[in-house]
Amino acid sequence: MSTQDAAARILTTCLGLQRGERLVVVTDTGREAIGHRFFQAGRDLGAEAVLVTMPELEADGQEPPAAVAAAMAAAQVVVAPTTWSLTHTAARRRACEAGARVATMPGITEDMLEEGAIAADYEAVRRLSEAVARVLDGGRSVRLITGDGRQLVLDISGRRAIASTGVYRDPGRWGNLPSGEAYLAPVEGSARGELVVNGSVSGLGVLREPLLLRIEDGRIAAAEGPDADRLLALLDQSPQGRMVAELGIGTNEAARLTGNVLEDEKVYGTVHIAFGSNVGFGGTIEAGIHIDAVILRPRLYVDDMLVVGDGRVYA
Repeated sequence: MSTQDAAARILTTCLGLQRGERLVVVTDTGREAIGHRFFQAGRDLGAEAVLVTMPELEADGQEPPAAVAAAMAAAQVVVAPTTWSLTHTAARRRACEAGARVATMPGITEDMLEEGAIAADYEAVRRLSEAVARVLDGGRSVRLITGDGRQLVLDISGRRAIASTGVYRDPGRWGNLPSGEAYLAPVEGSARGELVVNGSVSGLGVLREPLLLRIEDGRIAAAEGPDADRLLALLDQSPQGRMVAELGIGTNEAARLTGNVLEDEKVYGTVHIAFGSNVGFGGTIEAGIHIDAVILRPRLYVDDMLVVGDGRVYA
């Protein structure tokens, strides 16, 4: 599939774009060519398409310029192929509150438009993502076992899970593309224990060696490994950057580990823990950054029921 055909498929299949609808494509100087493909596909489909290009931001979760946020809030459909993520921003949240359907695509590449997670059977992704979300919704506690048996415990009682299905056709719906995960905001301050990250991290790519994170009272107290200083430098851009913000489970069997967290966190049978902002999906932290850490082949229990193990998802 060509990138132009993929852009048209995303607009029609995933976002349900109709002739005459207001489409805003938000991109930046690092993803302008991809942004233009979505703009052209939207025009070809008969939408009232606008292409908005901004300078590259500096981190996931950073707010875009006010003019960009205003354009998003005025749209019916927003597609955001950007270098850094707009997913967990007030701009995205306000656009959805105004009724926009929003697909964010942080770090998207030409390759990712043609292969991998974007080519998944999104009906199968939807079914599994929603099933996992139901399990999380019914749970009170999560036990995550990584590495050589390190354990992290999180309280999820009262927190609602979100199934990121890749299908955002109703007003106010939003999520990543490519997609395929179920996630929630754990109770702030509840996470405690140790976590071995052996996949990838936002802004760092695929890890050369695992990171060991020690977590106390819901925030990273210490980090060990070759990339530990780089991770903490990213997180310490905000006083709230080290806070545990998200627990997610990958549900897309076509997704690959590429070093781009947009696709990596969707890999079937992985778990990701994110740090920083979560106010946009049921939490209370507004950090201005959101950094995901992907874990390969973990074991995850919800109230002692195995949900992820041996590279499989049980839901």
